[in-house]
Amino acid sequence: MREHREVKGEVLRDRILQLESEHDDLDRLIERMCGTSDYDDLELQKLKRRKLKLKDNIILLQLQLEPDSTKTSNGHA
Repeated sequence: MREHREVKGEVLRDRILQLESEHDDLDRLIERMCGTSDYDDLELQKLKRRKLKLKDNIILLQLQLEPDSTKTSNGHA
């Protein structure tokens, strides 16, 4: 069982790194688009929404990796 948790943790960490990389790429793309005068507002909004969804997914995965530290070992607050 411990080995399964370790593998799951490794998979979660890898996925978090992938999502963080994509988030950073989108951040740079958004910054470049905003630096020009001929960007598409609709496309920019889509990219910003995608970036927010990525951040939400990263947070959810991090919570799975590191459960709420306010709970005691028996699962109660």
